[in-house]
Amino acid sequence: MTHSVEIAAALTGVLSLKKYRHTNIKYFVYFLVIITVCDIIGGYTMFVYKGKFLECLIGTKIADNYWFSTLFWNLGAIIFFAYYYKTLLRNEIFKKILNYSTILFLVFSLIYIIIHWDAFFISYFPIISVLGAVIIFLCSSFYFYEILSGENISYFYKSINFYISAAIFIWWLIITPIVFFDDYTFYVVGSPVIDFEYINLRRYIYLFSNIFMYLTYTFAFIWCKPEKI
Repeated sequence: MTHSVEIAAALTGVLSLKKYRHTNIKYFVYFLVIITVCDIIGGYTMFVYKGKFLECLIGTKIADNYWFSTLFWNLGAIIFFAYYYKTLLRNEIFKKILNYSTILFLVFSLIYIIIHWDAFFISYFPIISVLGAVIIFLCSSFYFYEILSGENISYFYKSINFYISAAIFIWWLIITPIVFFDDYTFYVVGSPVIDFEYINLRRYIYLFSNIFMYLTYTFAFIWCKPEKI
């Protein structure tokens, strides 16, 4: 289901490219396509079993996709959103805060991964997820502040960037607390001993959060009109 709404949002964005070709929305469309492809690739773990074509990965460091998810989502997505909002924001102070915060986040994350190299392949890093969420909240908060203090506040509901900001803000707000319980999904090569009740709860939270976020994007691509930045 998640892949379906992801693909729907990315496809709607691609079909809307002509409408948004003179705006920064085109970068967001490219991002959605890349994220969708990466998410599908990240499902390679379904084939890391005996008799499957990726059986050769059993027992290797990349047998599970914690490392991949950390790189393309917890790092890659955060860096993209920081860049994207720098193209939206007009306040130079906000831009500088966002720029320095992102650099510190990236440097800290890379050092943390190097120090905890073995854990990088068998677990998520809550500290990186939380700091990434802080960057997202800065992006959204700065944008909402400029909307509220601007002259076009009465037309905010027609802005695609408003829907993008609201969707990612709510998504990260819901998902971030979950990372503190991800030890219940801790992966041991060859013996995934897991709390399945928590896994199911986590799956449903992610499912409904993803449906909300990607359907919001899909709606926004169709409903909103281009804005020149």
